[in-house]
Amino acid sequence: MNIVFMGTPEFAVPSLEALSDAGYRPQTVVTGPDRGRGRGQSMRPTAVKKAAQALEIDDILQPDSVHDASFAESLRERAPDCFVVVAFKILPPSVLSIPSKGAFNLHGSLLPAYRGAAPIHRAVMNGDAETGVTTFFLEPKVDTGDMILKKRMPIGPNETTGDVHDRMMHLGAEAVVETVQLIEQGTAPRIPQDNDAATPAPKVHAEEADIPWSASAATVHNHIRGLSPIPGAWTLHGDTRLKVYRSHRLEDEAEAAHDTTPGTVLSTNGVVHVACGSGAVSLDVIQQPGKQRLDAEAFVNGYPMSAGDVLASSATASTVA
Repeated sequence: MNIVFMGTPEFAVPSLEALSDAGYRPQTVVTGPDRGRGRGQSMRPTAVKKAAQALEIDDILQPDSVHDASFAESLRERAPDCFVVVAFKILPPSVLSIPSKGAFNLHGSLLPAYRGAAPIHRAVMNGDAETGVTTFFLEPKVDTGDMILKKRMPIGPNETTGDVHDRMMHLGAEAVVETVQLIEQGTAPRIPQDNDAATPAPKVHAEEADIPWSASAATVHNHIRGLSPIPGAWTLHGDTRLKVYRSHRLEDEAEAAHDTTPGTVLSTNGVVHVACGSGAVSLDVIQQPGKQRLDAEAFVNGYPMSAGDVLASSATASTVA
């Protein structure tokens, strides 16, 4: 088949490589423009462009806008059978209608759950024990097209969004190859989504990343790991904003946290244990501004924090002020 692969970040790379390994090497790769990165703002290619070049795929398109008529025309000239879309932009109808066998997307959830830009974040933040990937035929309305196949995977109780992301991109690659095989054989199902069962997964913004200490230990823990590594959950220690990337719940300190002001530091003896609205958590990887991330023991060895200190969310801090 004449496949056009569309993707930009690292999440899409295993799918591109798996297609090539399975004998479905795309004729064309579409990815984002090179961008200035780093202090010197040197121009760097996307992860997908670098992978395509390593696979010796010469036909690489990098449109500034997928809505330009010239982009659609360039794709028509290539007479594609199928578009494989993994972590790319929303395509307009003028582009979706081009491939003879359709266009499909890989989505990081078990649709119709978690439609939107942040399905992995939202699943981890909600404490889900399971997630997965879904391939589906693209329609103009985002994440609503008929499903082709699903693959499930567990979420460990202490896994972060980054951990799940890194496992999921390989599971997704398997789903992409299987979906292309079904499309080539003409046996790809079209399973309508139950719109009544759909749940949203909106983009996560930095302003919702402050840690809600008045919530339960389970909620606080899920919040921290769900926002790790990006944008990173944070809390205030005095005027210092600390980011927290890993944590775990403390069953043996739940009683010690009882009737304690949420956010109170319970122990800094080689650890950072903090009371929540109910129960307590251990902050395992912490970062102060301008410093590297440290495990709790290294952090307390170099940072002035004591038992009895109170960590605050932005809501708490504004109330106190």
